[in-house]
Amino acid sequence: MNEFVSWETLGTFAGCAALVAILTQFTKGLFSKLPTQWLSYIYAVVVMALAAIFTTGFSWPTMALIPFNAVIVAMSANGAFTAVKRVVDGKKTE
Repeated sequence: MNEFVSWETLGTFAGCAALVAILTQFTKGLFSKLPTQWLSYIYAVVVMALAAIFTTGFSWPTMALIPFNAVIVAMSANGAFTAVKRVVDGKKTE
């Protein structure tokens, strides 16, 4: 288990969402004037674009879909963190 993160892993939905959640939570204090949801969206676009470029190469059709897919990844990353926080804080989910 030499690699925890690879470009192939980041090319998957789960890998990208996990990294976006981690990056967002570790750096949201640095960008306090930027809403967390926008920060996670920006990270999702960047991570997805780099993963696509480094695994399959640059192509316009792929790049055109990244902003749309990034919405799903960012929302998942934000929702996952909220769910974990609720469990840790002992709050019931609704």
